[in-house]
Amino acid sequence: MQAFWNAALELLDEDMSRRDAAERTRRAYGIDLGQFARWAGAQSLSPEEVGPKAVRRYIAHLSAGNAAPATTARKLAALRALFSSQREHGRISQNPADLVSTPRRPSHLPRVLSARDTAQLLDGIPAGGPLELRDRALFELAYSCGLRAEEIVSLETGDVDHDSEQLRVEGKGRKTRLLPVGEPALLAVALYAERARPALLDPASQDAKDALFLSKSGRPLGTSDVRRRLRKWTERVGVGGGSSPHALRHSFATHLLDGGADLRSIQELLGHASVSSTQIYTRVESARLKRAYARSHPRA
Repeated sequence: MQAFWNAALELLDEDMSRRDAAERTRRAYGIDLGQFARWAGAQSLSPEEVGPKAVRRYIAHLSAGNAAPATTARKLAALRALFSSQREHGRISQNPADLVSTPRRPSHLPRVLSARDTAQLLDGIPAGGPLELRDRALFELAYSCGLRAEEIVSLETGDVDHDSEQLRVEGKGRKTRLLPVGEPALLAVALYAERARPALLDPASQDAKDALFLSKSGRPLGTSDVRRRLRKWTERVGVGGGSSPHALRHSFATHLLDGGADLRSIQELLGHASVSSTQIYTRVESARLKRAYARSHPRA
């Protein structure tokens, strides 16, 4: 039985590789679908024998194990991809996961720093040693362009065009976008590139040769490094405890909306495939206005 599931998982991974899916996504699907394959095998179900009823039983099994709705939704998305692959290759006639509703996830507004707190954070990183210069450049650029953590660590030295004041970013699905960069971020990156990056670079590391942001050991930074350094600076400067790179991205979008930018432009800058993903920022703005009204109106 397990051999049938292994073949199905390998086929999906080949499909995703051919479509240039991110390695992180392929790995996550492999883990989630491996768990389902073990569950289905225990039920004596092969891929061809799984129907909507079996998928619903698996979702109920996850819920009984206290899986969060977001986790369940992610695993269901992986199942849809698996059975879509099986259907495309003629192994099944319909996708059983398409007939199962995605669990409703609680709606959480993204964490946002105020423009004042963001400025305090960025200005609070001193232009001192190599690591400080790197962090100042890194977070100035992240906020200036609304970057994801994965996009930050994927940047190469040639992606920054100082003459055109643009940044080339490879986002989700390997989609490339060109983003305008503010002057403070360009200045911080130039200072880092001139004074700090040469001191951090390990000439023996091939991976580090083109990477823009380097660790103290001369290797390319990882997303966990970015999160850790941001936690350090928010605690040291005293703003936005628990802030994350994604909070800077949310702040970027919210501050653009506050300044009058339209949703379609913000969608393109963030690299969202659909404007529906960007519309959450209108709810952030609405929530902010409601708080201001409650604080200020005499009969609120």
